[in-house]
Amino acid sequence: MGRTRMVVIGGDAAGMSAASSARRRRPASDLEIVAFERGEHTSYSACGLPYLAGGVVEDWHDLVVRTPEQFAEQDITAKVRHEVQAIDLDARRVTVRDLDAGRTIREPFDILVVATGSEPVRPPIPGIDLPGVYGLSILRDGIELRAAIDAGPKAAVVIGGGYIGLEAAEQLVNRDVPTTLVEQTPQVMNQVDPDMGELVGKAVAGLGVTLYLEEEVEEIEAGDDGRVAAVRTSARTIPADLVVLGLGSRPSVELAESAGIPIGPSGGIRVNRRMRTPVEGVWAAGDCAETIHVVTGEPVNYHLGTIANKQGRICGTNIGGGYVTFPGVLGTAVTKVCDLEVARTGLGERDLGPLGIEAESGTVESTTRAGYYPGAEQIHTKILAERRSGRLLGAQIVGREGAAKRIDVLAAALWNGMTVHDLVNMDVSYAPPFAPVWDPVLISARKLSEQITADLERC
Repeated sequence: MGRTRMVVIGGDAAGMSAASSARRRRPASDLEIVAFERGEHTSYSACGLPYLAGGVVEDWHDLVVRTPEQFAEQDITAKVRHEVQAIDLDARRVTVRDLDAGRTIREPFDILVVATGSEPVRPPIPGIDLPGVYGLSILRDGIELRAAIDAGPKAAVVIGGGYIGLEAAEQLVNRDVPTTLVEQTPQVMNQVDPDMGELVGKAVAGLGVTLYLEEEVEEIEAGDDGRVAAVRTSARTIPADLVVLGLGSRPSVELAESAGIPIGPSGGIRVNRRMRTPVEGVWAAGDCAETIHVVTGEPVNYHLGTIANKQGRICGTNIGGGYVTFPGVLGTAVTKVCDLEVARTGLGERDLGPLGIEAESGTVESTTRAGYYPGAEQIHTKILAERRSGRLLGAQIVGREGAAKRIDVLAAALWNGMTVHDLVNMDVSYAPPFAPVWDPVLISARKLSEQITADLERC
């Protein structure tokens, strides 16, 4: 019997984690592994792209975890600039376009891993494809945006106030580029509740970013040279010779869907807890794959490198003959805007209505260290818990240095199904350089616990 052939579509976090995990369990004599990546690079840190663009990371090579040459040492063939254009499930083969050679080839598979990731949202705005308009999704984007910033633009506009938009705005301001951020909703950072988003918005404005909320971009205008010259919104025209798109992302599932691989209600490829699709021999992992929210049990699709790497490892381990499952996600995430740190986990207020969950929240303002200790900074901590039961539902933190990683305590509590009452007396560490004697997490938990207890007593 010949070797089993494993084809991976996508050469970044999930795909190459799957390839590496499978190889650790099955030798090359038993399992041939070929990965196709339409871009120029494999296994790089997409989360580092804003910092590369801004010059915090000096050399783009530092973002590359492993090259095709390094994968070859593992007996994994990783082919860059090879775009998979179609999947034929009946014939068990993929159609691949070699972008450099300009030829199309067909490659057979016994096992297929779809790790096509996510793609940036690009609405049909006139002028969105003009020279001088940049996305920030793949490594090539970061390299090109870095060159554009190094060239010394006169003014920049960032469209979108999510993670990428805010991080890009920060880097532009740090490079002394006058920057405007346009967001069509009432707040930046829609991943957190409005009261916490307002704190982020104030910090963004404090950086020197001109912030326009509730304005929709209608057109990106060109100058006489054919390059971007301005951004026109529903309220104004903003001069700019550099535009960065930060409008979020969606799962890249068109290839899978056209082949007949089922798509779940979240928009991601439907998989079980072992990362296997309903199609025999076909697996999926990463941004393109659906998973389950730990708090609600509902299907969700998150685009986070932490999730992609874990799913890829689990996928490859199962292909290699092991048995592991992916338990789901909380959507825990963290970012920063200069020295303001923002973190969230679990559900937010917007999530609760459609789920029919009634909740109460406790928000406190405290300090990251003992108030008398030098360097103590403000921290706002918000916890959501189910009314009456006190079951933890989610949490958010906005604060200065030393604030955001406290979200991990709350994520651990959520992961283990704790109530807010359980959290009140959790034995967390204390010393004046690191926290007040009552940590902000415990203070907010205590406040919320008292609210829920008082409500029960009134019933």
